[in-house]
Amino acid sequence: MLTLHVAENSPETAVLIDGSTVVAVGPYENLTAAAPQARVRRWPGILTPGLLNPYAPELLEATYHPDPREADALGTEPITGERAAEIFRKNPAALGASARRGVQRMLAHGTVAVAGELRSRAAADVVRRAGLAVGQRPSRLPGPPSLSPRPLILLPPLTQQGPARFAVFDVASREELVKRGAGTCVATVMAGRLVYRSR
Repeated sequence: MLTLHVAENSPETAVLIDGSTVVAVGPYENLTAAAPQARVRRWPGILTPGLLNPYAPELLEATYHPDPREADALGTEPITGERAAEIFRKNPAALGASARRGVQRMLAHGTVAVAGELRSRAAADVVRRAGLAVGQRPSRLPGPPSLSPRPLILLPPLTQQGPARFAVFDVASREELVKRGAGTCVATVMAGRLVYRSR
């Protein structure tokens, strides 16, 4: 089924997808004329190729993402350092569940690719099952590990017949995205499926 994604502040980069593949990228008017039968998804902000987060090991293997049921005891924010290491020492099986929650947080920040060597099979399997692309880790990392690293690393433009993997941010421009960060994500699409939607 053809789906046409368009964001109000970047109508010139609308994306027509068929399943998990990009059929075309271009102005909304051109794509809707070429495929009038396509289902249209309209988004606020801008549509981008999505982000690369270079901190996969730090965020998925060295950080504990609490289960919502643990909020009373552990809070809701990611836990790092010796406290996270202690959680994993006491319960090695917690790594896989934490990595799944970590990937969900990444998707909620427009991440569609990660980098960094994952040493645990549990975290690597979570990344593979989520469909996240695995990219090259930059030689110089941007600041401390974060779900919204500074500066943001945007992936290359979407291409025809490429994977339908992208993110939408509720900002007026790329400059505003850089300024406000990845917390402005409103939608993330992986393999043509909407895997995160803020509203």
